[in-house]
Amino acid sequence: MFLRQLEPRTARTTTEVLNFALWPLAVLTVLNRVFIKAVNYSVTNDFKPVYDASLAFLNHRAIYTDNFNSTDPHYLYPPGGTLLISPLAIIDPEKSRWCFILLNAAAIILAGYLLLRLFGYGLNSVIAPTMLLAMFMSEAVTNTLVFTNVNGCLLLCMVVFIHLLIQRRELWAGVALGLTITIKGPLLAPLLLIPLARGQWKTFITALGIPIAMNLLAWPFIVDYKSFWSHTLPYLSESRDYFNSAIVGNFGYYGVAVWLTWTVRILLGVMVLITLWLLYRYYREDEVFFICTTSGVVIASVLVLGPLGQGYYSMFLFPMLMTVVQRNSVLRNWPAWVAIFGFMSYDKWLSDRWQSIGRTLEYLRVTFGWALLLIVAFCILGDRYLTAKREGRLRPDLTLDPAWMHPGQAAPEQRPAHNGHAVDVVAEPVGQGSAH
Repeated sequence: MFLRQLEPRTARTTTEVLNFALWPLAVLTVLNRVFIKAVNYSVTNDFKPVYDASLAFLNHRAIYTDNFNSTDPHYLYPPGGTLLISPLAIIDPEKSRWCFILLNAAAIILAGYLLLRLFGYGLNSVIAPTMLLAMFMSEAVTNTLVFTNVNGCLLLCMVVFIHLLIQRRELWAGVALGLTITIKGPLLAPLLLIPLARGQWKTFITALGIPIAMNLLAWPFIVDYKSFWSHTLPYLSESRDYFNSAIVGNFGYYGVAVWLTWTVRILLGVMVLITLWLLYRYYREDEVFFICTTSGVVIASVLVLGPLGQGYYSMFLFPMLMTVVQRNSVLRNWPAWVAIFGFMSYDKWLSDRWQSIGRTLEYLRVTFGWALLLIVAFCILGDRYLTAKREGRLRPDLTLDPAWMHPGQAAPEQRPAHNGHAVDVVAEPVGQGSAH
């Protein structure tokens, strides 16, 4: 039956045409990224410091000895993360790297499938090959595999976390997020704002308990445990002006005044807070939209406003990008896709003819993309809020969406009030009276 699906035949519908065209493009792109680009060595090698640290851990040697004055990739995982990734050094470096590439590629594909199911689509949908192709064409996935980073596994944990939150399996959701915190520390920890907003308190038990337990468990096995706190942790809290797409990194590189850097960060931070408030107050009950959009706003703000943001972290915005299939998505406009092109495109803007302009475009495009995404979300939700207020339908139990976004739902009736303003009237089910 499976081989029958591969039988060449002529498409009869537009959907079949798209599926026949996109599946080969998607599969061949995946194979190229995994077996050609990733297996070929890159100048940037995130795997080497991780493998070396794992080998040092297994042989009871010092781990946190990096010279942070160099621009080479550094080993920054906390002790608990070191314990988790230490099996990498059981086999030789080359085979270990290949296995790690395959593991991350499989994790990314599985995360994509789970996102597909989360939004109600299957493998027969044209969304499936479109999403797979877009993911593996992106800079985020390509460089995660080429540099051989752990981000693919973390993305899978993030998507599992979202699934389990929606299923109300709070302790297990905390386990998924806790594993990411154990390895990458504060990068995905702000996602705890989502269970906080939804009142899913049990999530915090495992999300915080697992990193604490893993770090305590690793303590006796790491000979320079204290060096992480005295040597590595202070470096993590600093901003650097190289390989850093956060505002503070890029502004530092171009010599922008400190007061202007802080002004931009504060203004963008205020936009983020207003956006999160609107999502919390009016969209909490729209679970998939609320969780995925909020996760994207939170992660993008961490990347662009925090001390360190690197382009391939943009893969953690995939759940938000998938909301484009929803009618009320904040991404159904062209400025949003200008932003997405900025941080997702694998294109390079370095120019031999216009070197200065090309270098500026290349260095700033990811920063610009993250910032513009936050501005778009703020403007879209802000406009919906003002429109709803003007039309007299501003209520916490209603979303800010106009009626055309939900054609299956009856719009609330309106009757004129004594002061001349329209007041919503919600029809009651027949046979049920209201309590007075």
